[in-house]
Amino acid sequence: MEPSERISRRFAEARAAGRPALVVYLTAGDPRPERTPALALAMERGGADILELGVPFSDPIADGPVIQQASERALKAGTTVERVLEIAAEIRRNSEIPIVLFSYINPLLHYGFDRLCRDARQAGVDGVLVTDLSVEEAEEPVEAMRRHGLDRIFLAAPTSTDRRLDLVARYSSGFVYVVSRTGVTGARDTVERSVEELVHRLRARTPLPLAVGFGISRREHVEQVGRYADGAVVGSAVMRVVDESADEELEARLEGLCRELSGRQ
Repeated sequence: MEPSERISRRFAEARAAGRPALVVYLTAGDPRPERTPALALAMERGGADILELGVPFSDPIADGPVIQQASERALKAGTTVERVLEIAAEIRRNSEIPIVLFSYINPLLHYGFDRLCRDARQAGVDGVLVTDLSVEEAEEPVEAMRRHGLDRIFLAAPTSTDRRLDLVARYSSGFVYVVSRTGVTGARDTVERSVEELVHRLRARTPLPLAVGFGISRREHVEQVGRYADGAVVGSAVMRVVDESADEELEARLEGLCRELSGRQ
């Protein structure tokens, strides 16, 4: 089955407009599962191009404290993989925003990976990013995602060897998530300048769009990254707003954050 092309289309539209695509992360089920679809649509109104829908997990080793706490709240609110797929389907009924399922491998294996891919595609999900899936052991999961028409998004890190970057380029579709620094997710004051070199190393290996994440939290970060990459990924800054906002002001504050990040005032 062929991928939906929603992801590649959004990157192409952003490129034609002369700007980087804004990729936003949202933990599904935080503060409650029934709130997530409206929050996603609010971020799209603010200028988000692509949505990473986080599957809450009890041991999110790649995430910093903000997203760890978001996962804890979502799990306590009863969010399961099944519920995340229901949330994705509800978003899809109201929007064509590309949806990337952002997860760790354990909850997906527990659900059944092939079943997950089938149900995700039926729910309107466009791609899957499994943060702790080793690219050296990815052949079978990649084949399952390809079979069900899902884009395969892999991470490239500053510590990645040339061989690993070759595999990332070979297995990825949709886009490649370029990690700006070592360590866990979380907002930072500056973006590591060394990530530009990593982007250039990947450019030599793949024509896919490259989106830089980890530490991106401000408009100036998006602009900086946009000089050499195709997109910027914002996660912890989004989830901090979810954590700090009153329930009735969540949509307005998230829409405002995305307007600021995208520059679409």
